[in-house]
Amino acid sequence: MEIGIIGFGRFGKLATKYLSEDFEVYVSSRSDKTEDIKKINGIPASLGEVCKKDVIIPCVSISEFENVLKEIKGLLKENSLVIDVCSVKEYPVEKMKTILLEKTQILATHPMFGPDSAADSLKDRKIVLCKVRIDNDKYEKIKEYLAKKNLIVIEVTPEEHDKEIAKSLLLTHFIGRGLIDFGATDLDIDTEGHRRLISILDTVKNDTGQLFEDMNSYNKYSKKVREDFIKSLNKINMGLEK
Repeated sequence: MEIGIIGFGRFGKLATKYLSEDFEVYVSSRSDKTEDIKKINGIPASLGEVCKKDVIIPCVSISEFENVLKEIKGLLKENSLVIDVCSVKEYPVEKMKTILLEKTQILATHPMFGPDSAADSLKDRKIVLCKVRIDNDKYEKIKEYLAKKNLIVIEVTPEEHDKEIAKSLLLTHFIGRGLIDFGATDLDIDTEGHRRLISILDTVKNDTGQLFEDMNSYNKYSKKVREDFIKSLNKINMGLEK
């Protein structure tokens, strides 16, 4: 099986690194990343070449996802599989079902890891799968492959994913961005609790502002979670001012 990856940003590079251990991986990038792609055993290719592969994985920002789907819609071969890796699920699923032709199979995923957390290994990392429009045999083979890579597979609906991720990943990034803006840093006089709090910075500091904005803008549950969290902080603060 040949896999095509669209985009060679931080996650595109990570996906190429691991998938090229088992498959021929063709990578298209808007800028010339030829040497970087070859270094991790990927095969530089044009967008048209990538779209003729069995599996196509757009590794682009959420805000660019719709544009990419429109661009590749007519380039995909019949019965190919498009797999998204967005950190929200309802939005990309809706767009894939609406834009892609009926003959194109669809699998929505969210790898719960990134270039920092999975730099050395995929062992015990989580990946979310949302079965959308895919042959059962192909779906089961993908699950088997992911299990062999020592990943923990979680099967949910796009709605279930977005509700939970708003309370986990998105809230963590929100707190992390707040700590960065606050100027939180390591201190000589600290506690284990403070060190754990500061460790959140390692989770968010390397991710782009675009990713942070997209995760919140395209997850309809994120605003309420943020507002509820702020209300809780204000309630606690008011209690201390009595």
